[in-house]
Amino acid sequence: MNPTRSLFRIAGIAAVAVALSACVTVFPKTKPALLYRFDGAVAQSGPAAEVRRGVARANGAFVGAAAGDRILTVTGSEVAYIAESRWADPASVLFDEAVARAFSANQGAARLVARGEPAKADYSLRLDVQRFEAVYDHGGKAAPKVAVDVHVVIVRAQDRAVVRDETLSAEVRAGDNRVSAIVAAFDKAVSDVLTRTVGLTNDAAAS
Repeated sequence: MNPTRSLFRIAGIAAVAVALSACVTVFPKTKPALLYRFDGAVAQSGPAAEVRRGVARANGAFVGAAAGDRILTVTGSEVAYIAESRWADPASVLFDEAVARAFSANQGAARLVARGEPAKADYSLRLDVQRFEAVYDHGGKAAPKVAVDVHVVIVRAQDRAVVRDETLSAEVRAGDNRVSAIVAAFDKAVSDVLTRTVGLTNDAAAS
């Protein structure tokens, strides 16, 4: 092989390697977003009901600004999302999973019928999440309060009568102005609302 040609080839390979390494280093170094979730755990109810009635989830809505994986905050008339922090899944998905767990732990008269399950549902349950946000009502440096509003509508399948139509609200002050404390407040607020949702559904199914 021609020594001169070999030298040029080696130099060319080295130049490509340098170019590629330069391309890698020009990408900005972004801090990865921290992922959070809420469980909304609901303690098991009292003794199991003798008669249980099926309840099917109807299609509900989730307030659009908070439905995704970003954590919504409100300061006066300003709306923003917490930087570098996200829900592990969209908030609407985490909420639906929390509802399923809440009814799974329930031993009262209402039994949530899974989608596709052949069992007949005696009632339908529609949950519209109308508010799901951290409110900075004492300024941007103070701990916010988490506000969750859920509109609950329960319809009897037999005659399509609305047997319950209520909005359940929960407000929980975060222990500190830190993301982990705010997420803990979301968890408590969801737990509060779902505890009352299950109780309301049990009452309707038992009547």
